[in-house]
Amino acid sequence: MRRCDHSIKKTLELVDRMFQVADEGDRHREDNGCGVLYGVVRDAAFKIKKLAEAEKEAHIRKGWWKEDNFPT
Repeated sequence: MRRCDHSIKKTLELVDRMFQVADEGDRHREDNGCGVLYGVVRDAAFKIKKLAEAEKEAHIRKGWWKEDNFPT
């Protein structure tokens, strides 16, 4: 397992959590300021996800990415 691949996988997991936090925050927000905050969190998550997925694809093309090699 390449450590860089493991870090990309962790980044994608973090992005999923960011989406969850933004969704939960939107459901429970009481003012517009919170709406802006969770919009920024969601926007950042989309940007990070796009970059991380591009790196994952690059590693797959190089033959580095081995899903079964990641520790549980």
